[in-house]
Amino acid sequence: MTSRKRKEIEVDEALDESFPASDPPSWTPGEAAVDDTRPAQHQSHQPGDEHEMIPPPDSFMKNYQAAGKLEGKVALISGGDSGIGRATAIGFAKEGADVAFIYLDEEEDARVTVEHIEAEGRKALAIKGDIAEKQFCNDAVAKTVSELGSLNILVNNAAEQHVQENLLDISEDQLRRTFDTNFFGLFFLSQAALPHLTEGDSIINTASIVAYRGKDVLMDYGATKGAIVGFTRSLASNLTEKKIRVNAVAPGPIWTPLIPASFNAEQVQEFGEHSPMGRAGQPDEVAPSYIFLASQDASYMTGQVIHPNGGTIIGG
Repeated sequence: MTSRKRKEIEVDEALDESFPASDPPSWTPGEAAVDDTRPAQHQSHQPGDEHEMIPPPDSFMKNYQAAGKLEGKVALISGGDSGIGRATAIGFAKEGADVAFIYLDEEEDARVTVEHIEAEGRKALAIKGDIAEKQFCNDAVAKTVSELGSLNILVNNAAEQHVQENLLDISEDQLRRTFDTNFFGLFFLSQAALPHLTEGDSIINTASIVAYRGKDVLMDYGATKGAIVGFTRSLASNLTEKKIRVNAVAPGPIWTPLIPASFNAEQVQEFGEHSPMGRAGQPDEVAPSYIFLASQDASYMTGQVIHPNGGTIIGG
C-alpha cells in the first residue's frame, strides 16, 4: 500500500464522520484535493474559538432568505457563540426571533454573534457560564425569560469531545466532563425551560452522526450523542399531549471550532475530504434544519432526527 493511500485511510477512519471502510457509500465521490485555504492548525482548548480558525467558517447566514417564520418568538441556544450555534442564532434572528445564547468563555466570538443578531433588528442576550451546573441552567432560563419576556424555542447545542484511541485512556474525569457538557447540561436546560413552554413551542437537540455510525476515537462522545437521541424520542412522546415538539439534528463533519480543538493539525487540514460529498460542511448549511424544526413548517414532526451530513445514508 502506498504511503498516500495509507494516509487517506487513516484520516478517513479516524476523523471523517462518514462510512467505515467496511460499509462504503453507494456511489464513489471524486478524490478531493487538500484544501489549500485551510492550513494545518490546532487549538489547545475546548470547545475552541471561531475567530482563530483559518479560514473562518461560514456561520453568518449571509445568503439565507428569511420569511418571518419565527416572528415574536424567543429562543435560547447553548453553545450559540460560534459554529452551528452561531449560524442558528443569526438564522433565528433573520426569521424574527429574539435570541439568548449561552457560551463558556469565548468572549470575542460571543461579542460578534451579539452584533449580528442585533444587526437583524432583534434583541440579543449573551449568557456566560457552564451548563454542567444545574443552578446555572436554571438561572440562564430565568434570565432569558426576565429580559426577553418569554421562551418558545430551546436549542441544546453545546458540546465537547476528546480524542482517545484506547478505552483505557479515557479517565473518569474526562468521561464525566463529556457527559456533564453534552448530556446533563442538555437535560438540566430542558428541565428549566419546560415550565415556560406552551403549545407550539419546541426543543431541538444537537445529536451527531457518531450516534448512528460510531467513531472509534470518540467513544465517550458517541455515548453522549446516543443518549441524546434516546432522550429526544422519549421526551417527544412525553410531551405530545402538551403539543410541545422535541426533535434533533445529527450533523456530519462540519467545519466548527470543535474540530481544531479536538484533532491534530494535519487531520484538521484534511478534515471532511472523504465524506461522500468530498468536503466538510459549513454551519450555514446546517442551521436551516434548526429553523425548520423551530417553525410551524415542522408542526407534524416530533421525535425525529434530521441528518445534514454530506450524503451518509442513515437508516433505510
